[in-house]
Amino acid sequence: MQHPSKHAIRRYWRKIWDPMDMWLFYSMLAIYVMSLFLLYSADGQNIGQLENKTLHTIVGFVLLWCIARTQPQVLSNFAIVLYGVSLLMLVGVHFFGVIVNGSQRWLNLGIIRLQPSELMKIALPMTVAWYLQKHETELGWQHYLAALVLIVAPGFLILRQPDLGTAVLIMASGLFVIFFAGLPWRVIAVAVVGFFASLPLLWQYGMHDYQRTRVLTLLDPTKDPLGAGYHILQSMTAIGSGGVWGKGWLNGTQTHLDYIPESTTDFIFAVYGEEFGLIGNLLLLSVYTIMLGRGLYIAAKAPTLYSRTLAGALTMTLFCYVFVNMGMVSGILPVVGVPLPLVSYGGTATLSIMIIVAMLMGISNQQSKM
Repeated sequence: MQHPSKHAIRRYWRKIWDPMDMWLFYSMLAIYVMSLFLLYSADGQNIGQLENKTLHTIVGFVLLWCIARTQPQVLSNFAIVLYGVSLLMLVGVHFFGVIVNGSQRWLNLGIIRLQPSELMKIALPMTVAWYLQKHETELGWQHYLAALVLIVAPGFLILRQPDLGTAVLIMASGLFVIFFAGLPWRVIAVAVVGFFASLPLLWQYGMHDYQRTRVLTLLDPTKDPLGAGYHILQSMTAIGSGGVWGKGWLNGTQTHLDYIPESTTDFIFAVYGEEFGLIGNLLLLSVYTIMLGRGLYIAAKAPTLYSRTLAGALTMTLFCYVFVNMGMVSGILPVVGVPLPLVSYGGTATLSIMIIVAMLMGISNQQSKM
């Protein structure tokens, strides 16, 4: 006969783990452990950023557990409020934002420095999904147009910071919601043609000089190896020198001689490629693939329009961040300020990704209870 206290402990333990989707949880945990080794190496074997990331992650796990236990429809009631607050904060950045490296993207709230665009990464797809479900039985062009206004408004404010990469990815998160809601293919085709037709105008009037320089540098970074091409050349050198097996943890010469810029944030994948090589890159990609595959599976099985569109959009947003960061560091895409999810250092970015994972877990739990 089992002791009553053992029964109580098991029930309590089961209650803790019940909201967790194990595929997502273990994938996220594996990436987090990798990131600790990387940060320690990239930061010159200092533990300052390591301690901060651990603190951010602990807070993130508390939020994750709470959000994963909450039904998606309950969270949808707060979507428009979160969107409004995030939009106001983006406006506040324009007037009161902290300037770092020439960009005005952060609000200094005293004890923390917050990047409102990271909150909008969550608020925008939630709000568009909430709006489309509200009009599910009568969806027409006017509703898609209204959703487009919701998408463009924060995108415009983020572009003014300026932060082209984040603006494009956040607007994409809203567009993914519309796509998963069942937007007709003919409309998608017209939108794609319109986008490519507008590229000359975007190039001429919608981009800053430094952004155009980054695109041109991508074509041939050796034209300006000490200027605009420096970031790409150094990161490509680091990844290439890692070979198949890598140089080993803490043995990255490009990293420890400080040739890799922003080695703990945007270019941390170059550190990983140098020290762990092609095999390490494939391992990280495999873990991301498991996480993304699970997210799309959750979206496919979601019982409501809100859950389906939100899960699909959040998963594709996560994919875009991974693809853009790795593509940027590998010299496939222009350099933009996009972190590698769950790996790059940054409190707001870490929390926003963990909230995305938590919302996917919540939708997964919704399926299991129906």
